[in-house]
Amino acid sequence: MEISLKTMKPGESARVTGFAAGGRDYRQRLLAMGLTPGVVFSVTRVAPLGDPVEIRVRNFTLTLRQHEAAILKAERI
Repeated sequence: MEISLKTMKPGESARVTGFAAGGRDYRQRLLAMGLTPGVVFSVTRVAPLGDPVEIRVRNFTLTLRQHEAAILKAERI
């Protein structure tokens, strides 16, 4: 079941399944930051208004804005 990063809460984990159509620039940026298909990440913090979201991926912390995170397709694990 595909989920959105903005619906996830701190402590939840998911696996990257792909990227939304369009947004080529952001897709390349996310790939460069280690968010490749199959990688597992977990949400560590969410700002009070929901933007940005901090995730833990490949032993480092990454902060994404909602418009960047919207390109990411994931499944809850």
